[in-house]
Amino acid sequence: MVTDATVILLIEDDRNIVDLVRANLLVRGFGMVVSRTGHDALELVRVHQPDIVLLDLMLPGADGFDLCQDIRTSSTAGIIVVSARRGEQDKVRALNLGADDYLTKPFGVEELLARITALLRRSRASAPPPVANEPLVFGPVTIDLDAQLVTKGGQPVHLTPTEFALLRELAQAPGKLLSHATLLRRVWGPGYETETEYTRVYVRRLRAKLEDPGGEPLIATEPRAGYRMLSPTDSASHPNAETSS
Repeated sequence: MVTDATVILLIEDDRNIVDLVRANLLVRGFGMVVSRTGHDALELVRVHQPDIVLLDLMLPGADGFDLCQDIRTSSTAGIIVVSARRGEQDKVRALNLGADDYLTKPFGVEELLARITALLRRSRASAPPPVANEPLVFGPVTIDLDAQLVTKGGQPVHLTPTEFALLRELAQAPGKLLSHATLLRRVWGPGYETETEYTRVYVRRLRAKLEDPGGEPLIATEPRAGYRMLSPTDSASHPNAETSS
């Protein structure tokens, strides 16, 4: 493994795609690890601790959806699904299982590089600001932006880098409506403004981790518009506080 480079694990059985991706990423200084069947993917994740996993869904040795879930359970690596499956249900399922992004085949190398760059940008902690920010408190949920730490009732809550990036945008504008396009542009990057299933899935993921069933909501849905972060006093009166994402 190249220890001083960003490491990409490519899980793909198509030799032509493997050769194309590996050649283009190696020349740009990335470290590359390849699994052509998927059966050894979890071991490769454990040993090499990749920064990003490029995951095909149709593999000869593993179910891609199960593998996505298993990787997300054991690793904080960014996951970009790269698949010929173009259906919206497949995309939503992959996002629900922990994928950060979904790229359909055939794809261009420049598009793949742009998505890798965008994911690295949000998955790597930025330098702490010169002036410390006070933690943001929403009922039992405390968000320390500087430490990138979220607690609920005093207990740490594990968020993926993408989940934290979305929560950060909402928490820094409490009570303000943020549109789908705004959140997509700020969290995923330019070009994602119409991918509303990304925000819907990730807001659901945040709610599952931060809200209690039947308890005070944290994030309100504005139908066909976007989302807003609620304080405890706001959530008691907001008509769309518990609306489905």
